[in-house]
Amino acid sequence: MRHHKAFRKLGRNPSHRRALFRNLATSLIIHNRIETTLPKAKELKRIADKLVTLGKKDSLHARRQALSYLFAQDRTKDNCKTKNVAVHKLFTELAPQFAERHGGYTRVLRTRVREGDKAQMAIIEFVQGAVEAKESSRKKRRVKRVKKDTDTAETKKAAGAKKDEPKNAKSDDGASEKKEATKKAATKKDSAE
Repeated sequence: MRHHKAFRKLGRNPSHRRALFRNLATSLIIHNRIETTLPKAKELKRIADKLVTLGKKDSLHARRQALSYLFAQDRTKDNCKTKNVAVHKLFTELAPQFAERHGGYTRVLRTRVREGDKAQMAIIEFVQGAVEAKESSRKKRRVKRVKKDTDTAETKKAAGAKKDEPKNAKSDDGASEKKEATKKAATKKDSAE
């Protein structure tokens, strides 16, 4: 039984597994979306979410922790200096983007079955614009509710006017409006001829 043995081993020893996830995390931060196998994507989701949470702290210690995990990507040929593109992007672009969000920064989408070994492939990507979409839909709903409140006041006035009318007189506002519109259209055609 596998008691207290969490996470997937993926058929690799610990150093190989750590290097694999460091590479995948660096690529995900730089490219915003990568395709890999489903088990790797599910494990990478945990790591990427922790890195974004680290980026939201934006302190020197948090930057150094991210530097110790992510690989330096671009290497300049003169003076053999490396640029930490992934760390810079994590702290300047991704962390501010998710400032209002509490967890769930990535999503895993199943895509296809790989032909060579029939492995289930998946795309892992950062969630973008989800918070903004929710806020805009809430604003639209509030506007609709306000319109309904004004409509109800008008209908109450109309209902009060209908009470004053005799009960025998049938008033079908929708049908009478349609009849008036057809009469106007017929008079326009006659005047045009």
